[in-house]
Amino acid sequence: MPKQKTHSGLKKRIKITATGKIVRGHSKTGHLKTNKTHKQNKNLSKTTLVHATDKKRIKSLISNLM
Repeated sequence: MPKQKTHSGLKKRIKITATGKIVRGHSKTGHLKTNKTHKQNKNLSKTTLVHATDKKRIKSLISNLM
């Protein structure tokens, strides 16, 4: 059985912390920022942790990075 490859699109969008948590950016930040409030834009620019229910699925896609 061949080795599973890392998902190339996903490895560009997430980072693994030193403690093993998965960090991601927010969506809805590409354009139309003038329609959003300053508070929304400020919070969307920060990173956040991947939800616990998605961790198993994402770890299987990036098994080589961990």
